[in-house]
Amino acid sequence: MSIDAYRWQMNKPSAPFERVAFGANPTSGEVVVAIAGCGVCHTDLGYYYDGVRTNSALPLTLGHEISGRVVAAGTGAQGWLGKAVIVPAVLPCGECDLCQRGLQPICRSQKMPGNDIQGGFASHIVVPGRGLCEVDEQRLASIGLNLAQVSIVADALTTPYQAVRRAGVTPGSLAIVIGAGGVGGYCVQVARAFGAQVVAIDVDDEKLAAIAAHGASLTLNARNHDAKALKAAVSAFAKQNGLRNTEWQIFECSGTAAGQLSAFGLLVHGATLSVVGFTMDKVEIRLSNLMAFDARAMGNWGCPPEYYPAALGLVLDGKVQLAPFVEEHPLDSINQVFPAVHHREIKRRVVLTPAA
Repeated sequence: MSIDAYRWQMNKPSAPFERVAFGANPTSGEVVVAIAGCGVCHTDLGYYYDGVRTNSALPLTLGHEISGRVVAAGTGAQGWLGKAVIVPAVLPCGECDLCQRGLQPICRSQKMPGNDIQGGFASHIVVPGRGLCEVDEQRLASIGLNLAQVSIVADALTTPYQAVRRAGVTPGSLAIVIGAGGVGGYCVQVARAFGAQVVAIDVDDEKLAAIAAHGASLTLNARNHDAKALKAAVSAFAKQNGLRNTEWQIFECSGTAAGQLSAFGLLVHGATLSVVGFTMDKVEIRLSNLMAFDARAMGNWGCPPEYYPAALGLVLDGKVQLAPFVEEHPLDSINQVFPAVHHREIKRRVVLTPAA
């Protein structure tokens, strides 16, 4: 089977992604997915623009937010043939000690498309069959979505879903989401679906206005508030709405140094700080604040495949909206799309779709 892919080539600034074709067949336990769509994630931009290293040597096909249809399968995976699926952004082995103890995100044999293995900016991809998430296309169509659009569930939705779940968000919680973009916007919606009152913080009024219509009860532009004023505004909101002024659940989704500093500055007694976004920048903080507030901070790396159906269920039930925040572009436009996303000329999550 031939795979038509855009591989990231080093030292080619005019066209960093070069179209190539190569053959691939599934081995035991593997499947071939004909890709419907692959989302462009901040992490993909980090590989190209910010010096974030991939685990696999270059050249490499990037892309880890993938949906499509299984068109070939190796021994033991034939049950997936013909099914519409979402490919988890992080595929744990499912067999090691860490996986057996429920620690799939730190599985040392995990496979991440576009990092450990060839990714989804291609016509097809070969991945392990274990952990795929089946998509009910009839139900998807009934809410006006197509298979390509739900590719972003593989990371932009499931990663904040895992963060919200681990942080223990429940009805009556006050959730604060910093960064209302591709991941943060879905974090707002997921936290609201879990019953929280949500405060969204960003530096882009357009993004704040969009998320105000989809789950944020209060929006704050960080450019208009210093750290003290930001915390005071959230405290006032909590008081006005009968929410606790302790145990706030803070989700840093911006992947910026400024966002991380804002997040740390919002710590209160018993708070949970979840780091969801990634940046290569460094910040200076006083870790003793965690001790003084009896607070906790945790990182979030992907989402175990077992939680994908529940995350997708929020979309199918209408509790999380995808369409207003996604736009499709042809895969052949990848060399124009990457700089456009990097320079924030495109506000919504881009899904690249291969030619039919």
